[in-house]
Amino acid sequence: MRRLDQLLASLGYCSRREARDFLKKHAVTLRGQPVRDPSAKTAPADVLVDGEPLDHPDGLLLLMNKPLGLVCSHDEREGPRIYDLLPERWRARNPQVTSIGRLDKDTSGLILLTDQTELVHKYTSPKHKVPKLYRATTDRDLPSDLVPLFAAGTLVLDGETAPCAPATLRLFPADPRTAELTLIEGKYHQVRRMFAATGATVLTLERVQFGRFTLGDLAPGQFRHALAEEI
Repeated sequence: MRRLDQLLASLGYCSRREARDFLKKHAVTLRGQPVRDPSAKTAPADVLVDGEPLDHPDGLLLLMNKPLGLVCSHDEREGPRIYDLLPERWRARNPQVTSIGRLDKDTSGLILLTDQTELVHKYTSPKHKVPKLYRATTDRDLPSDLVPLFAAGTLVLDGETAPCAPATLRLFPADPRTAELTLIEGKYHQVRRMFAATGATVLTLERVQFGRFTLGDLAPGQFRHALAEEI
């Protein structure tokens, strides 16, 4: 059981200070009865706001097709953000909605968003080795000997001493400048740096899979809730 004002604030309906005014302006019921006391103790399932259940009281886990040009930062000074694509109420949740890992502004594709800190740990902890699949195009043809090189786990990136973990590279004979790379770690700008270490420059980069989550038919800028069977 939680205080009603705490519950509403955590889900982005209002701040705790604004809760009393919110209850005056909206039809909030507790187990079917109107409630005006922000200190009332309740379970989320017992609350309706304007006749509707509370908005995802058990937390959010979203799949978004991140467009180019957006940053995965909460700092507005860094430019247009992926969070600006979300409903205002979700942006006000506490804990705040955050990305699981990041994609830089020049990389598009699948990004996971959640307000559940345990999921951030689950999908980013190195010990879980969650695979991430990227599709890249480069400025030159990619030779077949990159496949065993990336798989060997011996490639050392510029400025580092520890080699990259083994990675799976798939080349396309009909399109020798396109490749798919599966990683189980997340070094800074790793895909671009791995190809750069072999003399190739990545021109476009898209993440199409994160663990069991796939981009599917999400258009750039669209998002959806994760399905139970995907988690």
